[in-house]
Amino acid sequence: MKAVILVGGLGTRLRPLTCNTPKPMLPLVGTPFIEWMLTNLRDQGIDEAILAVQYLADRFRASLGDGSRLGMKVHIIEEPEPRGTAGAVKHVAHLLDDTMFVFNGDVMTDLDLQGMLRYHRKRKSELTIALTPVEDPTAFGLVETTAAGRITRFLEKPRPEEVTTNMINAGTYIMEPHLLDYVPARQHYMFERGLFPTALQNNHAMYGYASDAYWTDIGKPQTYLEVHHDILNGKVRFGLPGQQIRPDVWVGDNTIIHSSAQIHGAVVIGNGVTIEADVTIVGPTVIGAGSHIGAGTHISGSVVWQVNHIGTQCRIDRAVIGNHNYIANQNTIHAGTIISDRCRIASHNHLANGLRLWPNSTISEQSITF
Repeated sequence: MKAVILVGGLGTRLRPLTCNTPKPMLPLVGTPFIEWMLTNLRDQGIDEAILAVQYLADRFRASLGDGSRLGMKVHIIEEPEPRGTAGAVKHVAHLLDDTMFVFNGDVMTDLDLQGMLRYHRKRKSELTIALTPVEDPTAFGLVETTAAGRITRFLEKPRPEEVTTNMINAGTYIMEPHLLDYVPARQHYMFERGLFPTALQNNHAMYGYASDAYWTDIGKPQTYLEVHHDILNGKVRFGLPGQQIRPDVWVGDNTIIHSSAQIHGAVVIGNGVTIEADVTIVGPTVIGAGSHIGAGTHISGSVVWQVNHIGTQCRIDRAVIGNHNYIANQNTIHAGTIISDRCRIASHNHLANGLRLWPNSTISEQSITF
């Protein structure tokens, strides 16, 4: 069975992390999200995936190739210009000849895809949309259904007084290919405001598949950090890398941890990491491969990507740190800080809550304080 994965977005809400890395390739516990997603699809019976790409397409090609490394067939099709969610699928319609899955490429879910497919077929549905409950539906697209699950109305980002249900479009669809006939060729066209209401108006059989499976959008800094916490705390099915050396601690190959270091809670430490004396790491935290953590440093609730040098007596709390950064001694990095790639931070800085450092930034000693 085939799936189309929409990975054309620029990831602007996640800047600066997405300056060098497409959003679907951001690492989750050291594994690019798109690789986890493809492996999950493969394990649920989808053997061919078409990636509709617009931004940094070469990064996808270099990483995924034809998909054989992951045990499936992968096509990477680049859009000549952004064409919207439905327009992107229309662009690859020549590869689609049967019932298909369509996925938003920034949604993390462990949805039962075969269960959703059975539901789709049993109801002879032409379009089935995965639905999930949320506390505040006003930032999402509401989907109203009958008691039998047939979709009766779509409402995008409703005002509070318009909310009639907490079930929202969860970004996973099963479609019959003839519905793409409604999508104009070579134009920007959306599912949410174009194809879906048009198909509903024309009385096509459309159903909502309600589920309480894990679901989150990784496309915002806070949710990107939270999904790591959820993975490490066991809220979503995810194979953690490395060897489990004790409950909740996984360590990669060729990693050196000083005997005086203290590791508490759910922590994953990658390959080739050095952790010096009196370091404290409090989970949920990820330390990426090739990183060096200096003596006396304290890291909690954070995600550190690969090949970072973090000096002595630093304190890092609920931050995200990209690749190849040099952070000198006695720095404090407060919650909500994002450091991109190849930044250099001199000693004795306090990086404020919410600060974002773009690639190749340099901060001199005590230049940012509060």
